[in-house]
Amino acid sequence: MLKVSLLAHTPEAEKLVAAAARFCYSHADTDTIMDGLTEEKTADFLQMLMDLGHESPVEHATFTFAIEGVSRALLAQITRHRIASFSVQSQRYVAENQFTYVTPPEIENDPAAKAFFVQTMEEIQQSYNKLSDILYEKHLADFGGPDIPGNKTKARKKANEDARFVLPNACETKIMMTMNVRSLYNFFKLRCCNRAQWEIRELAWQMLAICRKEAPILFKNAGPACLKGPCPEGKMTCGKMAEVRERGKFNG
Repeated sequence: MLKVSLLAHTPEAEKLVAAAARFCYSHADTDTIMDGLTEEKTADFLQMLMDLGHESPVEHATFTFAIEGVSRALLAQITRHRIASFSVQSQRYVAENQFTYVTPPEIENDPAAKAFFVQTMEEIQQSYNKLSDILYEKHLADFGGPDIPGNKTKARKKANEDARFVLPNACETKIMMTMNVRSLYNFFKLRCCNRAQWEIRELAWQMLAICRKEAPILFKNAGPACLKGPCPEGKMTCGKMAEVRERGKFNG
């Protein structure tokens, strides 16, 4: 099951961004840049940035998330957001001798499809285990046998390295991800959209809720493009703008 947690974020993120804006639009120096930034003045600076569309100051604030219960298919999508830092659970160092997997809702809700899907996952597990064992024995012999210290661990790791090639996109993984606020704006704009794939879309909405709680002014206008303007998808629009806007309401 998808789970996302905020591990860390820039302390006083909104105040820091306001200070960066202050550098751009005032004579404040390094010794006084944070002075007098009350909640009201911070809000004013942030609103000015939003009105001007000046986003570079928000890059100074970052948010780090722990994400689990997501598929390797999602991993392939989320790492396309390149202005970010990722740490991912390894299938080389972590054996998948009883891997868990993500079941798409359309499959979950169809008994016949689900039965076939589960059967397929079980067959893949058996294939992985068998392939891993075959390769383990081969590598153990190549390394000089089990009596040499460390050989079993080395052989198992090397076996996992190639056995993982049979694992499916559905296989669950864990991710730690850090993004600055400007990258998060882009992420939410693209991935909260109904045209985004269902799994990464749900992740994006959960992340947005967390960000709005921690920095309500910074993320006040964050979300899919249709929250504040026309749908950019043209003929590919989902046609559910009112529904999306209802979900995107912010009561901070």
